Amino acid sequence: MSRSRKPSEAERRRVPPRMGRLACLPVFLPLEGQKVLVAGGSDAAAWKAELLAACGADVHVFAPTCGAVMAALIAEGAAAGSLVHHTVAWSPERLHGMALAVADAQDEAEAAAFAEAAALAGVPCNVIDRPDHCQFRFGSIVNRSPVVIGISTSGAAPVLGQAIRQRIETLLPLSLAGWAELATGLRGRVMDVLAPGAGRRAFWEGFVRRAFAGPLDAVAEAGVRSLLARIAASPDMARGRVTLVGAGPGDAGHLTMNAIRALQAADVVLYDTGVSGEVLELARREARRMLVGSVTGEGEAGGEGARLAATLAGQGREVVRLVPGDPREAKGCGLAGDLRALGVSVEIVAGIREGGMETGLETGRIAGKARTEAGQVLSGYPVSL
Repeated sequence: MSRSRKPSEAERRRVPPRMGRLACLPVFLPLEGQKVLVAGGSDAAAWKAELLAACGADVHVFAPTCGAVMAALIAEGAAAGSLVHHTVAWSPERLHGMALAVADAQDEAEAAAFAEAAALAGVPCNVIDRPDHCQFRFGSIVNRSPVVIGISTSGAAPVLGQAIRQRIETLLPLSLAGWAELATGLRGRVMDVLAPGAGRRAFWEGFVRRAFAGPLDAVAEAGVRSLLARIAASPDMARGRVTLVGAGPGDAGHLTMNAIRALQAADVVLYDTGVSGEVLELARREARRMLVGSVTGEGEAGGEGARLAATLAGQGREVVRLVPGDPREAKGCGLAGDLRALGVSVEIVAGIREGGMETGLETGRIAGKARTEAGQVLSGYPVSL
């Protein structure tokens, strides 16, 4: 016989880690108007100089001679910032007042000397292709400024980082830059007219859906402004909801894209003991995680989990209820029925059953069996089948 726990008790007993181990800290550093030193005139140094200048930095290149790439860059200029060529080699005193320092060292001795001088000057440094002398590393970049995505493999597999960048490039439309600029312009207005909570979340979710649906033009911008006005005029249209998400057989790799999107939008994640930590780690970092299932993952303490979910949704929160396997089966249908009876808006995101993907015929059979067992008709729910 399974013993059910109250959510508060369960949460004390099992608190999942919010984040796994990080090989490095991804930090985005503004360099507008900052002085940066680049030592060397090689092609590799030129790429770093161009990147730093594109961030708005004033790049000082110290090199007695420059290769063709660096010479062309200095002559033509970068997208932003400035480039100044000093026809002398770097020296320790040149590091004072610099925000960053980068060098393409000729040998190990020069690399060590550069790193030591930078440390004494209190300047973070990078020595190209010599990770032992680097205080920071450059990663692969996807540029949709003001949206910037950095990808790092901590120097272990640069080729893998480049491959990841190429895949992300294909997923993100070029118009995303314009949408991000629009978001920047709207942020103050949104904060003025929408109180923190469900209203703001509903607006930004609608904004994001539009950003990925098509290019930014006058019609799309008018639609965004109209959405803001509607939510401001009718705050009740932004009530919270509960999304029942199938966690599959346990491996996070079995989650659907819809499941990941729901986890990334959640304010609160309620889960069973049968849900793995790697699945929970995909939730939004700020989301609160609460264990509500029984020890065996069967049933809940007298419907306490459903009542908790309803209460949280009533407060305007986006609640995800993770269910092992597929929520279209009996347990998920029962939860959906309980929530609907409590007046809560419910969405169901299908999960993969243990044993693999279902065929269309099997999917229909499972859904039909779940309806019969739970005594619920799902036609009133937005169900992902």
